[in-house]
Amino acid sequence: MHTRDEQLAAFDRLLTVMDELREKCPWDRKQTFESLRQNTIEETYELASALIKQDKNEIAKELGDVLLHVVFYAKIGSETGDFDIADVCNRLCDKLIFRHPHVYGEEAAKNAEEVSHLWEQVKLKEKGGNKTVLAGIPEALPALVKAYRIQDKVANVGFDWEHREEVWEKVKEEIAEFESELKNGANGDASLNGANGAREAQELELGDLLFSLINVARLYKLRPDNALEKTNQKFIRRFEYIERQAAEQGRSVKDMTLEEMEQIWQEAKKCG
Repeated sequence: MHTRDEQLAAFDRLLTVMDELREKCPWDRKQTFESLRQNTIEETYELASALIKQDKNEIAKELGDVLLHVVFYAKIGSETGDFDIADVCNRLCDKLIFRHPHVYGEEAAKNAEEVSHLWEQVKLKEKGGNKTVLAGIPEALPALVKAYRIQDKVANVGFDWEHREEVWEKVKEEIAEFESELKNGANGDASLNGANGAREAQELELGDLLFSLINVARLYKLRPDNALEKTNQKFIRRFEYIERQAAEQGRSVKDMTLEEMEQIWQEAKKCG
């Protein structure tokens, strides 16, 4: 590992390279906050993918790509005189110190759970911070992640199940209500009028069911977004196995029967 001086030198090198690219590269010179936004989102998702795979080399690479965007935005901010990288770092440090009174102040927190509760209280008091418990949740968060954050935030101010096992009754209730709404829609008896009303009612019940399952994950200290992505990757591996087996037979999966694909699927499961 590098020393602190080596780390600072590396960061200084990055800032120097950013200055040179902004001055000498036509593409870098024309970028704005708006033009970089989508790239930033994509780089963040690529980092998230590397984290799921626990590929350390890939994580380091993707962290660099995300850091580039932080430095890039700070460079643009310095050109307009609004802020620079020092402002970014100092504001972050000030916020971290303010939000850790158990480290830098007189509050006490014995474990991570107590720290989480303390954070929510501190953020409500923070000057210029959130005025309500849920105000700080970004609107653009993916729905699954947003649901987890909503539940986590309200739990930190005491709005939660007393015993986590109680949540299973809620899940069963939501499954029954979703199943009932699907049957009502199929029979033309949707709780809302018309075909669009039926679809709306079904989506609402599906949302309630998903929300309750996310609550289960939170209560049992699991990340539903990570869990779902691992299942996505597992499904991709297994289906690609079917495609490879079909190709070896000189066939396409479109030409296979469901029974044939299921047989190969079972083989794929044994491979992981």
